[in-house]
Amino acid sequence: MTVLEQVFRDEWGRVLAALIGFLGDFDLAEEAAQEAFAIAAERWPRDGTPASPRAWLVTTARNRAIDRIRRERTLAAKTRLLDVPEATEDEVDETTIPDERLELIFTCCHPSLALDAQVALTLRTLGGLTTDEIARAFLVPDETMAKRLVRAKRKIKAAAIPFRVPPEHLLPDRLAAVLAVVYLIFNEGYGGRGDLAADAIRLGRALAELMPDEPDVQALLALMLLNDARRDARFADGAIVLLAEQDRSLWDDRQIALGREALDRALALGGRDAYVVQAAIAALHLEEHPDWPQIAALYGELARRTGSEVVSLNHAAAMAEAGEVVAALSLVDGLTLDRYHYLHATRAELLRRLDRPEDARTSYDRALELVHADEERRFLERRRAELED
Repeated sequence: MTVLEQVFRDEWGRVLAALIGFLGDFDLAEEAAQEAFAIAAERWPRDGTPASPRAWLVTTARNRAIDRIRRERTLAAKTRLLDVPEATEDEVDETTIPDERLELIFTCCHPSLALDAQVALTLRTLGGLTTDEIARAFLVPDETMAKRLVRAKRKIKAAAIPFRVPPEHLLPDRLAAVLAVVYLIFNEGYGGRGDLAADAIRLGRALAELMPDEPDVQALLALMLLNDARRDARFADGAIVLLAEQDRSLWDDRQIALGREALDRALALGGRDAYVVQAAIAALHLEEHPDWPQIAALYGELARRTGSEVVSLNHAAAMAEAGEVVAALSLVDGLTLDRYHYLHATRAELLRRLDRPEDARTSYDRALELVHADEERRFLERRRAELED
């Protein structure tokens, strides 16, 4: 990975949030940020990486946006920006740029927007995901996601949605959508993009600081910390490593301890909702000898609460670990997740346990048609090849 690629992964959300806060326009801010990165791609290899890449990018993008506004004087509402003196890329210190990612995420998660639009827009602006990456996360066509993003940005402009963290008395009502966004960003990172998982954890910690007495905030932070603690053990030789085969010495014990502390706090605050159940499941997975019947029971309870077929798929996997393979396969065969590669991968694993190799190969083949992550593809290819031996 090049220096610029790393900077993009690390700084896109902060840069774009700062520009939206300054410009008050999502499209203009995104275009300016993209132009700044394009200029960096041309200059940095020649002139060297600046001491403060984030400040350089924000300043460059802001100056280009002001230039554009000057050229398009019909944008009368933005003429106030003409009075802002231009800065040079080297004279702005990174510490003078506020971290406005929370403002960005609460703006993207405004109740005027549909929930799917809230999540998609935040993934695009804060996480820096491309439209096709977000479409895969939502299991929808790219064109559908592109239209969803355009509508969301138009809605923000038309409804004059403010770029701010809502006042304290409104925070609880706005929290569910924000947590959904953070968790989806984490899940995108958990599949291999560790930078996104780290971003989600940073946002979770910021939310925990902002709302320390909200059990769901503590529970989500616990869930992310506990799952991410196994990150270094989840991949080997470019492929996924199953939980039972992971090298526990690679687990982050300090992060596990922090995750358990956050879970304990969530429980002490009276938390009993979905994130608390998921965090409890994650904690049980980390035991030396996981209690699979208990994990399966918790997944069953979570599936009843959420109505999520993805949760039901996890329930089936836990049931199989608890020895109920036939019942697990029956549950999987009743799900309607044909475009979800994990369904076919799980079905293949169950079929191989039931000594049905031909059917298992068929399910592996379908999973391989749908999978995108190289690490998961290599794992599936290896598991399928084992059936040929």
